[in-house]
Amino acid sequence: MHSADGVIDLIHLADRPGTSGHSVSVRVLGRSRPGILTGHDLLDCEIVILAGESLDASFPVTLFPEDLEDWEENLAELEAQRFATWLNSGRTPSMRFKPEESGGLSVSVHDGPSTGITVTLPLSVLPPAWAAEQRDLLTRVREAYPREVAETSPGAYEWRRDRRS
Repeated sequence: MHSADGVIDLIHLADRPGTSGHSVSVRVLGRSRPGILTGHDLLDCEIVILAGESLDASFPVTLFPEDLEDWEENLAELEAQRFATWLNSGRTPSMRFKPEESGGLSVSVHDGPSTGITVTLPLSVLPPAWAAEQRDLLTRVREAYPREVAETSPGAYEWRRDRRS
């Protein structure tokens, strides 16, 4: 899902239209420090939680390339109806995903590093192809923001040879 302002959804989980109106998104806002070797491949993002008219919250997050790989692994866990935790390093808000027997999904965001609050949102009726949709979003983010920096040794970085100009 692209928007006019260049924001790309990495995650967008929402109840089916006509139900609760609950949704959880992770929106990629852009590169953290474009053109700077040590920050070029980091992505500035926000976790957005909407629960009808009663809740509208967002949490800033900076994603490392490894976080995208971890999200892909978490998707596999969720497809197998297993509990998954993402971004649990302690440097950012974390997300927990608990599949429900009813076919829904409970999503919790814990902002440990900043406010200490936790918001849990039940998504009771996900669309049938929700997991495939999340994989498509991940692919779009990777295409829009490919890895362009290589760590050649601890603390030493260089531009990848296949980097786009």
